[in-house]
Amino acid sequence: MSVLYEVSDHIATITLDRPDARNAINGRMRQELNQAWDDFLADNDAWVAILTGTGDVFCAGADLKDGAGATGVFPGTFWEKPTINSFESGLELFKPTIAAVNGPCVGYGLTGVLFCDFVIASERATFSYPEVKLGIPTIVGSIRLPRRIGWANAMELLLTGEPIDAQRAHDVGLAWRVVGHDRVLAEARQWAETLTKAAPLAQRATKEVAWRAGEMGWIESVRFGETMRKVAQATNDANEGRAAWAEKRAPHWQGR
Repeated sequence: MSVLYEVSDHIATITLDRPDARNAINGRMRQELNQAWDDFLADNDAWVAILTGTGDVFCAGADLKDGAGATGVFPGTFWEKPTINSFESGLELFKPTIAAVNGPCVGYGLTGVLFCDFVIASERATFSYPEVKLGIPTIVGSIRLPRRIGWANAMELLLTGEPIDAQRAHDVGLAWRVVGHDRVLAEARQWAETLTKAAPLAQRATKEVAWRAGEMGWIESVRFGETMRKVAQATNDANEGRAAWAEKRAPHWQGR
């Protein structure tokens, strides 16, 4: 296996586990990574995901030695199909996600990181899109990155192919937190545990409203949000939340 999927205490950890190749993505790793995200999406016991890598490199990008296996056939891969079923370019995944970036994060790896809600980076991490130095364009990254860090900061990465360090990534809003190298996964886990204290279905409804409202007008956003509120209020977790508040105790969420 080149991708590990583990769930503990409602937290799924997806680990790129090909350290001999600096966690570069080949065809097999693509398939396993696709399956891991499928599993997380379908797993009712998994409320939060952490994406990380084995060793001192998060992801060295596509494995160019693997030819088409590294880049996939477009459309056709879980991360790249231009449909709502694609993690890279449109998966509707409203569970919270955390990237624990433990080292260099290149190309394909950075595109995956940009889908995560929170980026916790090692002080040794770097971030880059080197495709233009190979004579090819960056596509999904060029769509996501400007929305995340602003136009000029995004163009710095996309048009030069040069890496930025963790502090620069934090300064432009790409890295949410920068921590000591040995603390990356622990910090991500601690934050994931904090996230699991809130009602998972309410979190997903909130994230979906935040995501869709960016493409809607004000009236449509409010109407959609109020509809989502009614849906969430009809869940068992909403009943549990009200009961816990009345009884002055911690709630016991079920994700139902």
